[in-house]
Amino acid sequence: MHLEVVADDAALGRVGAERILQARADGALQVLGVATGGTPASTYRELARRADGRLADVRLAALDEYVGLPADHPGSYTTFVRRNIAEPLGIPPEHVAVPRATAHDLEAAAALFEQQVRDAGGVDLQILGIGANGHIGFNEPGSQADSRTRAVTLAERTRQDNARFFDSPDEVPREALTQGISTIMQARSILLLASGSRKADALACAMEQPPSADCPASWLQRHPHVLVVADRAAAAALSRQSLSSLRA
Repeated sequence: MHLEVVADDAALGRVGAERILQARADGALQVLGVATGGTPASTYRELARRADGRLADVRLAALDEYVGLPADHPGSYTTFVRRNIAEPLGIPPEHVAVPRATAHDLEAAAALFEQQVRDAGGVDLQILGIGANGHIGFNEPGSQADSRTRAVTLAERTRQDNARFFDSPDEVPREALTQGISTIMQARSILLLASGSRKADALACAMEQPPSADCPASWLQRHPHVLVVADRAAAAALSRQSLSSLRA
């Protein structure tokens, strides 16, 4: 894992966008794995401002979706990807893959999603956020390294953290269809974004503790190409050794 510490969320967005655009310029980006939520929002805004059509033929693969939430629901990740990533970048709907979490057979939907990603050639660059409890995607603590796309029960802390995207905390779904750790690790490179002091302990655990299911993001230590971009608040709990030895 390599680390780049930036001043604030605005700087995180600039650096995140630069890394994505550089991958595209290098010919190493055909399929972009996209995270949702608050942390990558500044990166997507910066991409929309700077891409100038350069990403219009890229395919998108979402990390997860809430079980039972209609695709057009304002809180769905399908809506998030469409409004905040695909439409601003000029990417057509047929180039966007999101786990179909309204399916009657979620296991079949998970298998179909993985097949869609394989058919597209696999994810070249996967964007990730990190939850305050160390989750990536919706792989909550307890998620094993060999997990694949599947239905999961959301931790109560995760539901509370995501309540800001809904009119009421009671509206936050209790389940999601998420890429598994093994699925995520198949990406050729990974860009982990971390912003804010609430993520500091989780980021330190992910980067400094031995890989384990207790902190799912720690499994990323086993991937050969991970760049962590964190603002100062999110990096505050990292040791001096990490700050000096892991810098990109």
